[in-house]
Amino acid sequence: MARAATTSDAFNAIAEPQRRDILALLRAGERPVTDLAQELGMSQPRASKHLRVLREVGLVRARGAGKQRLYGLDARGLRPVHEWVGGFERFWNESFDRLDTYVQDLKQTRQGE
Repeated sequence: MARAATTSDAFNAIAEPQRRDILALLRAGERPVTDLAQELGMSQPRASKHLRVLREVGLVRARGAGKQRLYGLDARGLRPVHEWVGGFERFWNESFDRLDTYVQDLKQTRQGE
């Protein structure tokens, strides 16, 4: 089976760790590519390349501000990822419930010794 292009959807786009780093920085607000590149210790062309991928899948938006382009998070693009991850909520809740029961049983056993 052929591998999907990295720009095809949000899942593929965020598989790249540096793109996740960019998204994490953009949670705090809009920033120019120069700030993002400096913060992440990468070249501006590399940061621009990652921003292009993130824009193509709808995770980042850009707007002009004077001579700069400001990039901001478009969280609507994360909806498919959020919905997919949310499908595991029941699993985690049940796991934490089992862990809580185990810890309570362990405490009672130790108090009884």
